[in-house]
Amino acid sequence: MPDVVRKVDYRYAIIPDKPGEGFRVTAALREAGVNLLAFSAFPAQKGKAQVDFIADSDDRLVQAARSHGLELSARKRAFLIQGDDRPGAVAEILQKLSGAKINVIATDAVCAGSGRYGCILWVKPDQYEAASRALGA
Repeated sequence: MPDVVRKVDYRYAIIPDKPGEGFRVTAALREAGVNLLAFSAFPAQKGKAQVDFIADSDDRLVQAARSHGLELSARKRAFLIQGDDRPGAVAEILQKLSGAKINVIATDAVCAGSGRYGCILWVKPDQYEAASRALGA
């Protein structure tokens, strides 16, 4: 079965980089009924972390963040890719982008179990539409 490549919106927040903050943020979203399709977190600057949210409803994410005092970035775009796990799955994606001369800013990929994998992929905004064409999104 071919991979499914979806254009997705995401937002990020900068939060304190300390124990319990990831739980606090994700628990608030859970309480508000936000379904996260993907979540990524990493150190941003001294004492801070960046958390990226890809939700199935951007409106619900924004409302939940607002009601819990979480400041979100403006809406940004990425790709969410899902498919059957196999050797070289991510290499195939990166080859398409390389062939189109598109630089990948960042990517996170994971085996999802049951023979499936998922990948989040970011490119520069001015290359988003070209990447979309290259990936067949």
